[in-house]
Amino acid sequence: MIHKMGQLLKTLPVKFFCTLSGNEPVRAWLKELDREDRRIIGNDIQTVEFGWPIGMPLCNSLSGHKDLWEIRSKITGGRIARVIFTIKHGEMILLHGFVKKTQKTPQKELACAAKRKKEHEKYA
Repeated sequence: MIHKMGQLLKTLPVKFFCTLSGNEPVRAWLKELDREDRRIIGNDIQTVEFGWPIGMPLCNSLSGHKDLWEIRSKITGGRIARVIFTIKHGEMILLHGFVKKTQKTPQKELACAAKRKKEHEKYA
């Protein structure tokens, strides 16, 4: 963490992935969640922003998926949420968010994040 005039600076500022049509899928997903779940996930994202690099149990690289990471949040009702991100030009790009329903992360969720990463790299 870097201090500037007594102020804590983000080591990995966050940006939402944005589609060519201007949609921000992770922001939209977060808005669908209830207030407490948004608060928990937001705090976890902020922890990564200010504390990068961070490892388990909060953050993990996704094996087999180059340059993809996940933020692992325990939300209400014993549920687990994941926010998948990549790092580009010193920024954390939030690509995809979902609530896990199985032990293993479904391939369709990983494919969605990988597709958005490619789109971001092409047009960013």
